[in-house]
Amino acid sequence: ADYLDNGNNKMAIQQADKLLKKHKDLHCAKVLKAIGLQRTGKQDEAYALAQEVAALEPTDDNSLQALTILYREMHRPELVTKLYEAAVKKVPNSEEYHSHLFMAYARVGEYKKMQQAGMALYKIVPKNPYYFWSVMSLIMQSISAQDENLSKTMFLPLAERMVEKMVKEDKIEAEAEVELYYMILERLEKYKEALDVVRGKLGEKLTSELQSRENKCMAMYKKLHRWPECNALARRLLLKNSDDWQFYITYFDSVFQLIDESWTPPAEEEHSLEGEVHCSIEQAVNFIEERITEESKSSRPLRGPYLAKLELIRRLRHRSCNDEYKLGDPEELMFQYFKKFGDKPCCFTDLKVFVDLLPPSQYTKFIRQLLDVIPLAAAAENEVALPGDIKALQQHLCVVQLSRLLGIYHAMEKKQKLAVVRELMLRYRHGLEFGKSCLKTELQFSDYYCLLAVHLLLDLWLEGEEAAVWQCLTLLEEGLSHSPSNAQFKLLLIRIYCRLGAFEPVSELYSSLDAKHIQHDTIGYLLTRYAGSLGHYAAASQSCNFALRFFHSNQKDTSEYIIQAYKYGAFEKIPEFIAFRNRLNSSLHFAQVRTERMLLDLLLEANISTSLEESIKSMSLSPEEDDIPWKELRDNRDLTVLFSWDPKDRDISEEHRKLSLEEETLWLRIRSLTLRLVSGLPTLGHTIQPKNSEKTAENGVSSKIDTIRALLQQLEAAVDSGKKFLEQKIQYPVLGPPPTRMAGFFSNGSCQCQTSLFYLVSDIYELDTNGLEDSAEIQERIGNSFKSLVERLTDLFNKCKGDLIEVRDGTLKTHPNLLENLVFFVETISIALWVSSYCDSVLRPFKSNLQKKKKKKKESSVAMPPVFTHFLDYVTELQTLTSNVIDHIKGLEMILTALKLEELSLKDTLLLQEEKKFTKTVQGKVQSSYHHSVQEIGELLKKRLDTIKKLKI
Repeated sequence: ADYLDNGNNKMAIQQADKLLKKHKDLHCAKVLKAIGLQRTGKQDEAYALAQEVAALEPTDDNSLQALTILYREMHRPELVTKLYEAAVKKVPNSEEYHSHLFMAYARVGEYKKMQQAGMALYKIVPKNPYYFWSVMSLIMQSISAQDENLSKTMFLPLAERMVEKMVKEDKIEAEAEVELYYMILERLEKYKEALDVVRGKLGEKLTSELQSRENKCMAMYKKLHRWPECNALARRLLLKNSDDWQFYITYFDSVFQLIDESWTPPAEEEHSLEGEVHCSIEQAVNFIEERITEESKSSRPLRGPYLAKLELIRRLRHRSCNDEYKLGDPEELMFQYFKKFGDKPCCFTDLKVFVDLLPPSQYTKFIRQLLDVIPLAAAAENEVALPGDIKALQQHLCVVQLSRLLGIYHAMEKKQKLAVVRELMLRYRHGLEFGKSCLKTELQFSDYYCLLAVHLLLDLWLEGEEAAVWQCLTLLEEGLSHSPSNAQFKLLLIRIYCRLGAFEPVSELYSSLDAKHIQHDTIGYLLTRYAGSLGHYAAASQSCNFALRFFHSNQKDTSEYIIQAYKYGAFEKIPEFIAFRNRLNSSLHFAQVRTERMLLDLLLEANISTSLEESIKSMSLSPEEDDIPWKELRDNRDLTVLFSWDPKDRDISEEHRKLSLEEETLWLRIRSLTLRLVSGLPTLGHTIQPKNSEKTAENGVSSKIDTIRALLQQLEAAVDSGKKFLEQKIQYPVLGPPPTRMAGFFSNGSCQCQTSLFYLVSDIYELDTNGLEDSAEIQERIGNSFKSLVERLTDLFNKCKGDLIEVRDGTLKTHPNLLENLVFFVETISIALWVSSYCDSVLRPFKSNLQKKKKKKKESSVAMPPVFTHFLDYVTELQTLTSNVIDHIKGLEMILTALKLEELSLKDTLLLQEEKKFTKTVQGKVQSSYHHSVQEIGELLKKRLDTIKKLKI
């Protein structure tokens, strides 16, 4: 066992063998040997050994534990359940084995068996947790039941009765048990009863979370629409802590609900269960004013009361009440707020929510007013006034962010914008003085200046100023050199490099972000969207692996979390874990990565290192199966991961999100159908049968071609939907979701090529079943398909021609679309080759039959059917075309190597000396990345050319 723990698996196997020589029935040694075998990649031997031991139904702890470890490593948790079922039969009173059995069921989600195992445990050892394990398993059955009715009428009421029994017998001990009772009542929509539980004696056990009882009461009052209670409870909690924002929201919600219902407090008795109720705007205004007065006495400044005042104004304005003047002028209130909290980084995000209260005509005046109260000092008259300490710097930064949000920078012209960029960079570099003592992992205080300058330059770039984008990269690389942990710099660099078509620097930037766990799903799209499409095949493979590893381990990890939740009685977390697992399983990104990964593997290996058939078999792909949950797809991407200070009309909107999801889903459908069509090619394997034989229908091949034809129709439909979608000509914000590759796929002709290749498969199949004799028409159709395919592929190649990087008026311009077209060309030619090898497999037997006939008849003039010459011409033309593309790529490589970027006299003399060195780095990175892309594409095409040369009938 020590050898196994240290990872020395070979020694472990040897030691186990020694032991087994002496004691050949030592179960535990056999299992430990099996673990060694499993870890050295001998899965089948390991499995056989394990089953040998399992068949003897061992009951010693060591063997059971060791087998559990082994089965877990084999990803076969269902075998553990069988193991403990047998052990429990032999040792019926073992608490330990029963609880292991329960956990084994939990791993595989067998809720009904869990319920039984829990009760069996409780009978052996009457401990409360076991009883409630059983109750929780009932709730899990209700959650997983497809039939809503069944869960409301059977599982939940049964769970409720089980808990009530314990309550009546006064056996409730732990907080978790009360939580569970509350959870059942809430799911049964018995809100009144749930409220009584929380407010009653049982509720006193709810102590582990702060305000646990109050929050639960509030939730029930809301469900029951008991607004007086909501209001009184929120009021009471705000008197205790006037900085708790959620209660302000509830307080306002309930006040306005009561006003709308024209509720009046009863004359005699209490206003409500929770005490005094406010039911008029008067009272609300006074209440907020009192909170502010209270705040002024508090030892530390609280933001809540001041923001609550602005929130109330916003709501009154929304309801078009005329009472808002009682609270004061929002502009003045925001000004006072800035004076109090302007040196805190949160000041901007606090005020951002309320800027709508300002009339646009006041924007510039408001910003000037804020600037006037910041202590800035200029060294000389014409120089920029700079802050003397971090507080002043924060205040100034807040104003700059607000100026961007209010659209003041957007309205400037180019010259003014450039002047602002200069000023911001000056302020950025000056601010670095305050951060000299910062650790590498800390951000510099003035980083946002640099980011804002980059945002302004991005505006200029989108308006057609080509040089601006290089300056963006230059400033970001400079920023990153001072603040190596700034994720915003990295994310923005990733987006801009990708827009320019340079993927190489991105891999390193992304890995330095050190994305953890769920982030592979939320920001992984930044990587996977571009790696493959820019020709970095190795990096694409790797980035898909990162993501897939996370998604696959999620399955295993979640069951561990659930088990821990049972052990520690954190019952309310269990449904959350399950929902989390489901959300990840139906993640859009997961489906995309799976599909693209398989297409990529076929592209890199099929008919190069292994045959197409073997590749597809190893991925267990089949054209009939679709494993994407189309109806449940969840878009888990974080589209706001990049900071943006843009006004609402320029920022990413809900509409953008919806459109992006629609576009991603359409593109995924096209890719998934393409993959399934390719996976159908080997299934059409050549079967020699008489033309009119009855058997064709039975042996399943004819149904295979029907599958292919059905998929082809679906592909046509998906392509049509895609084209319709693109007619809307949607422009996402520059930092919003990146568009898919769909537009390029249609416009460069790859789509038409790939579809017609799949139609060709159908024709060849027909030729195969009809034979050569009476098939002149099909042969002609195939011949025409070959011709038009070569024309289309040549067209596609023509769209790849041109300089990838060109120097225009002293600035660089990249053409990423040419790179994307080249990548599509490689993919399309690969599909053409897979289809050609299918043609080859059909035509070869025909040819050998003809030759046999020739020998029999001893004639020299058996006419060769035209399809052979068509095919040979086609293959020859494919070969020529591919050679031409390879030559073109060699040419590109030479041009890229010869491109001397040093000679680019960057005309913009505004660049400082230190900036020049960063500009050089940036341009070098882009050049090197393009060079790398072209090399990888060239290598792959050479391998494909070798495949073409083998296609000679």
